This record gives sequence, structure tokens and C-alpha cells, in this order.
Amino acid sequence: MPHAELPITGYLDRFSHRAGEGFAAKVSVPGGGPVRARLVRVISGDPNPEGPGLRFEDLSGVFEHGFAGRHQPVRPGSYAIVANPPRRPAGPCCWSALVMLEAMPGDAAAVLSEEQPGSTVTLGVGPDGAWAEIRMGETALLLATSHAWPLRQWMRLWLSADPATGQILLGQQSLAGGEASLAQASHPGLVLPDGAGQLLIAARDVGCPRVHFTGRIEAPALHAGFCAAWAGTPPAVLAAWDFSRDISTQDIADIGPQACHGVLVNAPTRAMAGAAWSGAEMCWRHAPADYGAIHFHADDLGDCGWETDFGFIVPEGLRSGAYALHLTCAAGEDWLPLYILPPRGVAGAPVVFLASTFTYQAYANHARGNNDAAYKARVAAWGAYPHNPSDFPVYGSSTYNRHLDNSGIALSSRLRPILTMRPGFLTFNDPLGSGLRHYPADTHLLAWMEAKGIDFDVVTDEDLHEEGAALLAPYKVVLTGSHPEYHTPETLDALAEYTQGQGRMMYLGGNGFYWRIATMPGMLEVRRAEGGIRAWAANPGEYYQQLDGQYGGLWRRNGRPPQKLAGVGFSGQGMFEGTHYRKLPAADGYAWVFEGVEGETFGDYGLSGGGAAGFELDRADFTLGTPANAAILARSEDPPASFVTVPEELLSHVTTISGEKADALKRAEIVHFTTPGGGEVFAVGSITWCGSLWQGGGFQGPVSRIMENVLRRFAAG
Repeated sequence: MPHAELPITGYLDRFSHRAGEGFAAKVSVPGGGPVRARLVRVISGDPNPEGPGLRFEDLSGVFEHGFAGRHQPVRPGSYAIVANPPRRPAGPCCWSALVMLEAMPGDAAAVLSEEQPGSTVTLGVGPDGAWAEIRMGETALLLATSHAWPLRQWMRLWLSADPATGQILLGQQSLAGGEASLAQASHPGLVLPDGAGQLLIAARDVGCPRVHFTGRIEAPALHAGFCAAWAGTPPAVLAAWDFSRDISTQDIADIGPQACHGVLVNAPTRAMAGAAWSGAEMCWRHAPADYGAIHFHADDLGDCGWETDFGFIVPEGLRSGAYALHLTCAAGEDWLPLYILPPRGVAGAPVVFLASTFTYQAYANHARGNNDAAYKARVAAWGAYPHNPSDFPVYGSSTYNRHLDNSGIALSSRLRPILTMRPGFLTFNDPLGSGLRHYPADTHLLAWMEAKGIDFDVVTDEDLHEEGAALLAPYKVVLTGSHPEYHTPETLDALAEYTQGQGRMMYLGGNGFYWRIATMPGMLEVRRAEGGIRAWAANPGEYYQQLDGQYGGLWRRNGRPPQKLAGVGFSGQGMFEGTHYRKLPAADGYAWVFEGVEGETFGDYGLSGGGAAGFELDRADFTLGTPANAAILARSEDPPASFVTVPEELLSHVTTISGEKADALKRAEIVHFTTPGGGEVFAVGSITWCGSLWQGGGFQGPVSRIMENVLRRFAAG
């Protein structure tokens, strides 16, 4: 049964461009009809009627375009395609592969399928074991072993066929030994493909939709000969695809005599331990032969591959900032967020906001399953973004979800509709606030600067990854968003170079600079290695990233704790609720930070969980790299009952790494320090901080005042 699709949606070729560069918009309208696209500037993405509300500046005078909508389908499921299989004369042939399943397939799934007009051979696995189908015109021959397929065990799967005798044999056998399970048939006049078509691995194309496979495949091959039992020397190789080669690419190499190489579609997971992995080596770069498996998934989605419906060339003179292309048709509307960068090497303002697009992408379409009736009622009452990824799995899930076989999702694409990255999207039905995270939550900061008359430019993580510290050099101060969690070595290097010089950074979130990622165009990868708060855990031996071969997981376990860059690092987490801060004695020497702030406590309010110190909290730790000259100005207190200490701080149920009591580590700290090169860092230690820029009907109150005091001083310095 096909999955539901949105009445109108789309995506862009990338999140950001400069003047003179063009965005390519790919749009799908299943019902067809005319579509209008116009440019808007995104001022506020919070639909809460007690907050700033959804606010856009209409820029249809700058860009407006009409076009005919069309349906562009989504085709999830990863596979490999060999456009030119090996050519061969008539005679017996054998198709084989090593296969491991982590969950039983619900339906028949294809492991290998060689297809050409009038002749198709498919070899696969189903709920009852191995199966095969040979199609000759309108005739279809079916075989099945009808023998249970064990989970988490490498099996050899093969199909032999001989046109001369009409004999067909299907086999499955554990690599651990034991009897093979066989199925045999005979068909006079047997016709087999001769290599004039295509070969698919982990899918078949006969009929629509494709029959995709979920599981690990290693060493798929074609042999010139009939193999009755897999013992001794197998028949001569016609083609053999070695997945241990070119692991960091989307190519697969054939080491057979005809070099019938192929390409991967929809980005399956590579650098997976194969049948030969013994645990003697943990890094695939050191022993690639141990990592000859690819984990294919029927729900992988690397690139929707939609055609471009229109382009938008950024005009000269349009200010840097957060924008969107607003799409409307008779059936509904959607927004395609984008950022316009300043001219290269030129600052349009002293302040630059670093949009956490890598984090937005890691969480893209996070299906939480919390879209119950109460959630939907609030969405409707507020006029919030109406679509939730839990209702639309066709657009793929996030690195916080799992595949159909319960394996973790390690790769996330931005070349698809991202429902969570929309103005007005509610992550939570927050009883104390708006329930925003990531892209819409970061508009609290943008709307605050707009209200305070603070000019700013915008750049993104991806831009920083590509251009380095030169991107930040023209600015007095860089602001992060509420959750800059995912970073590459290049982004951390750029921020470190900037702050170790004369740059000033305001880290305005929590749980930042946490996970190491690798990237390729349009995709990012995260391996949930052996530490941290994790939605799933990578298997032993699979902690090294496929895209760059580097050790994944926490930056803390890569020798770069967040405290080294930002002064604070992840320490406590709870439900989406918050508390207040209390000034510490060091605040007495920072009158410029707290000018206009009365009392010893502040922040017991806000649009994100009802408190400025909430959800995920960061604290200073001098043993992890907080600079010795850092001043801890304020600390949260009275954490809500739902809060826990993060696991990387714990040695046992009673012992922590720092030696403090575990409960004491559930705190946020506001920190300031200077660097030897003249830079400065101000960190607030909480995801919900920017939600407390709003109080009592406007951008006012102690949190807003502290922010303005620090930002104006940093920008003028």
C-alpha cells in the first residue's frame, strides 16, 4: 500500500547561496494544478499566540513565479545497479551472495536480479527462507527452500540453472556449517539472461514498485557453471562485486574479468562488518577485507532525484538572512527554507548567525510518534505547520530513528522534503511554552535581533565546513543557535581558529559540538559509537565512518570535548521543561553582563519548556578543557524531576568521572572567558535559553537584557 504524500512539498538543491547564485527548487504536487511560488523573509517561526507568532516579510516583489504542478514520486529503498552485466555465451550459470538478516522480511525481497527483455532471474529471501524466480516471457518459474532463515548469521545463497538440461537448483547454507537447504526443479527450454540488460543488487525492477531487500549483502557474484553444492572450488567467476573496495564512495567494483562496475542508489550503509570480521581490527581502513558487507534498507532515501520546477537567482542587494520560498496551490501550501549569504569576504553587519543546518539535517523528519490528538489539536488551534513526519514516512526518517530491521539510521539527506525544517513546526505539545526545536526554535533569536534593531548576516554549517575560518573573519561576533550539536572537523577547526584569534562567539544553546559527522554532497553520516545519549548504538567494529574513514561518535571521545571550544559541555538532560539560573560570586566582576538585571535569580519563564535552563544542560569542566581563566557567572538550580546525568559522565551507578555526585552534574552554567589571541566566548549552557528572550508579551526581561548587554559589547569591541 503506498504511503501518504503531502498535497504540495519540495526541497532545494542546497540550503544557502550568495547573490548571483541560483537555487533549484524541486516540487511535487500529487494532484497537479497551478502553483505560485513567492519569496518571503522568515522573521519568526513560532506560531504560539502568546509568543511572537508566525511572521514573514512578503518579498513577492523580488521574486514570484507561477508554474504547473506535477507529481514527482518518492522512491525509497537502497540498491546497487550494474548497467552492463557480464556478457556470456549460452550455458549453465550460477548467481550467489552472502546474506545476513537482522529481522525477518515481511514479504519476499530480492537479493540479486538480472533483468533483460524476455528473461529475468531473481534470487531472494522471504519469510520462509530463500526463493528464486525465473521469468521467460509470460512464464514464471518459482522455487523456495521453505526452510527458516536464521537471524544474525551469515548464510550463503545461490541459484544454479542449466539451459541444456533444464535443471534449476536453489540453495541456502550457513557459513557456520551444517546441511544445505535445497530446492530443485526442471524446465525444458530454459532461457537465461545473457548480460544484455541490467543487474540489480538488493532490489528488482520487474513490475512496480521495486522489491527491496533489508539486510546485509556481501560478495555477490555470477559464475559460469552449475553449482549443486557449495563445496570445494566454485565455478569460474564471470563477475564478483567486492564491497570492501571504494567504501567511501557510492561505487561498487567488479573484480571479475569484465570489470562490470556498478553504482549505489539511495545511500545504503557501508563499512559494515562482513562474514570475515573477527574483531581483531576495529577500523575498516586497516582491514578492508573484514568490511565487505553493505547494509541495504528498503526505507533508505539518499536523494529524491526530482526534476527542477523553477530556479531562483539571488539578486544583488538582498540582505543576508533567513528566507523561504512559499508555495501555494489549491490543495495546500508549503515553505522551502533557505539562507542568503553576504558577498564573499564582506560583512553586512558586525554580527553573524551560524545556522545549525547539520543539526537540522541530522534530525530531519524525526518521527517521534507523539503526534496524538492533543498535539494535532494544538497545531490546528495555533495554525502551526500541519504535517508531522510520523504521518509521512515516505520522505524518510532521521538519524534518531531506526530502519525496518531495527538497525540505526546513520545517513541523512537534505535532498528530500524536510517537514521538521519548516516555520511553525511543533516538536512537542509543550504545556509551558511553544514546543519548538531546531530550525523554528532558532527563529526566537532572529526575531529578537529584529525587534532590538540588531543587524546580522547569516551563514550555515555547510558553508563553514566548505570555506573555513575565512567565512567568519569579517565579523566581530558569531552567534550559534539553540542546538549546534553536529560538527565536522572543518567546522570545529574554523570556530577554534576564529575564537583563538580576535573573534567573539556566543554559544546560545546546549548539547552543542557533541557528535562527529562526515559528509558528502547532500548527505551527512553519524556513527553512534560507545558513548553519549544515543537513539541507537552502532555495532562493535562499526564506529568508523564510511565517508571519511575516521572514528565517529562523540567529539569528547575524539579528544575534542565541547569545553575546549565553548567552555561548557553536555552534562544533564530531561523532558522539555526548564528552570532558572542563580548568579554566582564571579558575577560581581561582570557588572556589564548583568546591567539592568535585578535580583539573584533569573530565567524562570520562557517559550521553551517554561525556563531558560532546560531540556539539555551544559556545564564547565576544567579537566575537560574549560579554559583556566573562565568565569562561571551563573548556575541553574532545582532541576526538574525528569532530569538525569548524561551517561558519559558516569563510571558506575554511584561514581562519576569528575568525582562529584551525579545529581550535582544536572546543571547549566553561564561561562565567559577570553583567549590568548584576544577573542572571547560567552556560553549559556542550555537549549531553552533563547526561548526565554520573550517574556510577558515581548522581547524583554532579564534573559533578553543579558543577551543585549553581551552582544552589543561583543559587536562593538
